[in-house]
Amino acid sequence: MAELTKRATREGYGDGLCELGELRPDMVVLDADLSAATKTSVFQKAYPERFFNCGISEQNMMGVASGLASAGRLVFASSFAMFAAGRAFEVIRNSIAYPQLNVKIGATHGGISVGEDGATHQCCEDVGIMRALPNMTVIVPADYVEAKAAVLAMAKHDGPTYLRFGRLAVPIFNGPDYKFELGKGITMKDGKDITVIASGLMVAEAVEAAQALHEQGIEARVINIHTIKPIDRDIIVKAAKETGKIVTVEEHSIIGGLGSAVGDVVLDEYPVPVIKIGVNDVYGHSGPAKVLLKEFGLSAENIVNVVKAAVKA
Repeated sequence: MAELTKRATREGYGDGLCELGELRPDMVVLDADLSAATKTSVFQKAYPERFFNCGISEQNMMGVASGLASAGRLVFASSFAMFAAGRAFEVIRNSIAYPQLNVKIGATHGGISVGEDGATHQCCEDVGIMRALPNMTVIVPADYVEAKAAVLAMAKHDGPTYLRFGRLAVPIFNGPDYKFELGKGITMKDGKDITVIASGLMVAEAVEAAQALHEQGIEARVINIHTIKPIDRDIIVKAAKETGKIVTVEEHSIIGGLGSAVGDVVLDEYPVPVIKIGVNDVYGHSGPAKVLLKEFGLSAENIVNVVKAAVKA
């Protein structure tokens, strides 16, 4: 099989913004002096009069976003996940989520795959932080196509949204006809022995792991959960009933993210074992992204080992 083309989800974000700019003249984009990295520079080049660099002042940027949204603008506010969800949390909570304003937070460089930037920039807590906020929608696209489609779809969704994008180029497995549906999980591969639920760049790793498991006689169902909140309860409960065990995989802390969200559903609806693969309550460190992902167990190889142990148990 030919190797899939790879592009970062942050590129899908930038291209989605540019396409959306033509469709929505009421749209503005804010950035905190990181437009080259967040890819909002694509929109800046096309629509300079609707782009505002707020400087290295993320809290102020979110306040500006709140004001613009209050005046009827569709606002995308962008920075690294660590600064968007971390540094600006209080303003997001009180000035965006609480009044339910139509601000879309484009948070790039999430997770361990930020790589050489090290622990201070490797945000593995953001999904949990944003998921805890009432009124907040949380989305983690799995590839370039899904990221771009999510941006276009969220422009039609009224309310605060947190979109998490990655720095690392990842395989594109969705075709040009892909349609993003808010809150709907996607079955990437069917299977009866166990279910692997993944988000973000871990979806491609989960699919690769399922192919390897198939060769070893284990049929793993793979589900892409791109919307962490509101999560697709039906697809999770169905998987729990039909396969009996679930493994979650995320480039995020095992506390508060996808694994916790899936566990909440299972506990409420149909209790089965849920095994979490993610960052195990530790900080990251500097290093090449692919090396770090393998070191932290965020690889197809480790998914295979965990699934085999779970099936055997």
